[in-house]
Amino acid sequence: MTLVMGVDSSTQSCKVVITDAATGAIVREGRRAHPNGTEVDPAAWWSALQGAIADAGGLGDVHAWAIGGQQHGMVVLDESGRVIRAALLWNDTRSAGAAADLIAEFAADQLARRTGLVPVASFTITKLRWLRDCEPEHAARVAAVALPHDWLTWRLRGFGPEGESALGPVLDELITDRSDASGTGYWDPATGGYDRELLVAALGHDAILPRVLGPQEWVSDAEGRRVGGGAGDNAAAALGLGIGPGDVVVSIGTSGTVFAVGEQRTIDPTGTVAGLADCTGRFLPLVATLNAARVLDAIAGLLGVDHAELSRLALAAEPGAQGLSLVPYFEGERTPNLPDATASLTGMTLASTTRENLARAAVEGMLGGLGAGLVALRALGVPIQRALLVGGGAQSEAVRVIAPLVLGVPVEVPAPGEYVALGAARQAASVLSS
Repeated sequence: MTLVMGVDSSTQSCKVVITDAATGAIVREGRRAHPNGTEVDPAAWWSALQGAIADAGGLGDVHAWAIGGQQHGMVVLDESGRVIRAALLWNDTRSAGAAADLIAEFAADQLARRTGLVPVASFTITKLRWLRDCEPEHAARVAAVALPHDWLTWRLRGFGPEGESALGPVLDELITDRSDASGTGYWDPATGGYDRELLVAALGHDAILPRVLGPQEWVSDAEGRRVGGGAGDNAAAALGLGIGPGDVVVSIGTSGTVFAVGEQRTIDPTGTVAGLADCTGRFLPLVATLNAARVLDAIAGLLGVDHAELSRLALAAEPGAQGLSLVPYFEGERTPNLPDATASLTGMTLASTTRENLARAAVEGMLGGLGAGLVALRALGVPIQRALLVGGGAQSEAVRVIAPLVLGVPVEVPAPGEYVALGAARQAASVLSS
């Protein structure tokens, strides 16, 4: 049996699966938690990855591996390969002003054409501009910029600061893939190259960026194993799920995402749909929301119930919750781009203000934000025939029952699985045959 490893280094945890390269069957797996917060020392990810690999029985009999990970996070390195400051994660909204500045300088429609994205606080380019403006002493030291999965791949291959790695701080050995590069705001999906003018406008000077590997390209680690380029988490999930034309994935995790795969890139000057690439050579138009499963956590906590009881309450209410409506912007919002927004509850009457209706309003409000994503994809010509509901929130019976009513399409719920890690493992298996 030939074994490969796939990794999902997400916001919340690191999951490792070791699978049979021929069948995709999971042979071993491991998991470690990540710290909370929107700013994290990458050393915590490295420790979690090492621990999860150990829990999964190690790499001794593994022939190839690849890492999928949370997108957009800013990892900045100095010339000695050391992390300069804690990484700003995708859900850190302090760079909202920087996003507005970049749009004012380059225009939203031009940025959408050059990179597939209109900057919001989530994207790496805005975090680099924030660094330049708010921590200029740190910005001046930046020799290389990586994303979380880029940096972890570099470290696991054996690179890193002197005294902490087998192969040393060779910054030119940083690699990435199309999907993660496409979420930076300074990569051009039309040419497959970096837009250095935008990088310099953000950071204030040029820097080393990871080499973008093609779908079947690979490099080696210090032990001679083949290493795939990896993927952003959504692209890896698409690969793990095996989605095709007409499918749209609605992922309800820490964030909410709605995405599909297509042969043609999408350009949305409004910025609602991010024109991302996938990790197979196609494209991945995507809509993201900041508020997803944690909306249910918040309302369950308010009502003092577990998620099973929250689901029962929601299903006991009528559709529309008698006019009670929750706008669930507990953490600001990315789509629409309202980083400073707060949640609001409206339609409260003596009749509508019940535990059942509040539970129903939470589910409908969360799904309504994701449903707007389907509308935006359709407006760009993306065909949608069914929705695949994945992520922790998809385990709620109320979410599964209410989703077709809110989304307006047939909904299927695949068996729970580590689809990001499985997609990374599938990529690792593919590079063994290339």
